[in-house]
Amino acid sequence: MRRSRATLFGLLVLAALALGSAPAGAQGNFEIQVYGSETVAPGSTMFELHSNTAILGSTTIEDGVLPTQHAAHETLEITHGWTSWFETGFYLFTSVQTLAPDEGYWFVGSHIRPRVRAPEEWNLPVGLSLSLEVGWQQRRFSPDTWTLEIRPIIDKQIGRWYFAVNPAFEQSLKGPGTKTGIEFAPSAKVSYDLTKVVSPGIEYYGTLGPVGNFAPTSQQQQQLYAVVDLNLDPRWEINFGVGAGVTHSTDKLIIKMILGRRF
Repeated sequence: MRRSRATLFGLLVLAALALGSAPAGAQGNFEIQVYGSETVAPGSTMFELHSNTAILGSTTIEDGVLPTQHAAHETLEITHGWTSWFETGFYLFTSVQTLAPDEGYWFVGSHIRPRVRAPEEWNLPVGLSLSLEVGWQQRRFSPDTWTLEIRPIIDKQIGRWYFAVNPAFEQSLKGPGTKTGIEFAPSAKVSYDLTKVVSPGIEYYGTLGPVGNFAPTSQQQQQLYAVVDLNLDPRWEINFGVGAGVTHSTDKLIIKMILGRRF
């Protein structure tokens, strides 16, 4: 009974997030991931390659930002664990443009992300961590070139079910978004361990606009992904997904893959 209630609660949370309103503004398809609370083990380094492509996306230059359709985005993420509760991640964003006048390979930008988590000895009923991400990207890929993100991370494994919620807050440090204020950008995940290797699930990503003043539906960013995690080896992280944008200003069809290796 408790497991059934927890499962129902997690699904309701995901549905509530998906039905909520979300804001205008570009949602970069560079790192499409719902974080779990666990950090990289001390002395270990995690290398991840995030590969994302919009099969159906924007086809024209909008506000100086290059189109997303058929653009291949590759992000290298390197994360090192310093202690049992602290890690630092570093990102390099790249893109291969096919529809832009200046076709070809682009270096997009870079971010740095320190993260802390609640120690296991606290014996909390859920996993809990907090990341702070700051970085820069070229104006051709976002009107806001410098941004700051604070991301609380809450997750829970209940039997074969896994639930995660990332209620992130984003602030532009340079660009038109500085006048908008802090934006709420939640993401969430529900997955089920079908076998010891295969875990299908659903992921949600949105940007709800300024806190206390959400944008109209037509300007919102909303995406739902059908995903599968392959648990082949504890050293490896493998995630595949196909996503659909459910609002006008979101790319309509995206495929993604995450390939990670712990050393």
